[in-house]
Amino acid sequence: MAEQDSGAKSPVITIKKYANRRLYNTATSSYVTLDHLAEMVKEGSEFVVTDAKTGEDITRSVLTQIIVEQEGKGQNLLPIKFLRQIIGFYGDSLGGLLPRYLEGSMEAFSQNEAHMRKSMQDTFKGLFPMTRLEDMGKQNMALFENAMKLFNPFGTVRNAAPPSAAQQSAPGAKSDDIDALRSQLNAMQSQLERLVKGNPGS
Repeated sequence: MAEQDSGAKSPVITIKKYANRRLYNTATSSYVTLDHLAEMVKEGSEFVVTDAKTGEDITRSVLTQIIVEQEGKGQNLLPIKFLRQIIGFYGDSLGGLLPRYLEGSMEAFSQNEAHMRKSMQDTFKGLFPMTRLEDMGKQNMALFENAMKLFNPFGTVRNAAPPSAAQQSAPGAKSDDIDALRSQLNAMQSQLERLVKGNPGS
C-alpha cells in the first residue's frame, strides 16, 4: 500500500453519494466510481463519503462495497473461515473488542509489508527475499490466529450446547471468566507491541 509523504497532511476529501448511487468527488468536481475510490485508498488519500441528501457519514458501508467488488474480481483476500468468524461476533457481547484487535493486527501487518517492500529494493538488486517473506507471513498468520483465539479461548464451537445448570450456578464463574479474558487481552496487547517494536526498519 502506498504511503503518504511525511510532510503536511493532505485534507480529507468529501465524496457525496446521491440517490442514483452516483459518487461525486468534491475536490475534483467530478463523478467517480468505486474503483476510483479503491485507487484513492491505495494511494493513501483520506476521504469520507456522505449521503448527499441527509449528510450522514456512510464511509463504512461504501468501503464495504469496495471490498465486495474487489473480492468478486477474483482476488480473494478474506478466507471463508475468517468471514464466518466475523459474522459470528455480530450481536455478541465480545464483538465490541474485535475491531481493536483487527486494527492492531492490520497495523502490524502493514509495517511488515513496508519492510518487505524495502527488502525487495535493497536486497539482491530487487530479488525477493523469500526467507524473510515466509517468516513474516508465518508471523502475521500467527498474529491473526491468536487474535481470533482470544475471542474463543477454549476452542469451543459457537453453537455448542449451553453450560449445565451446575456450571451456570457456580459461584464466581462469570467473574473468573471475565478476569481470564482481561488477562488474555493484556497478553495480546503486549504481543502486538513486541511485534511492532521488534520489526527492524519499521
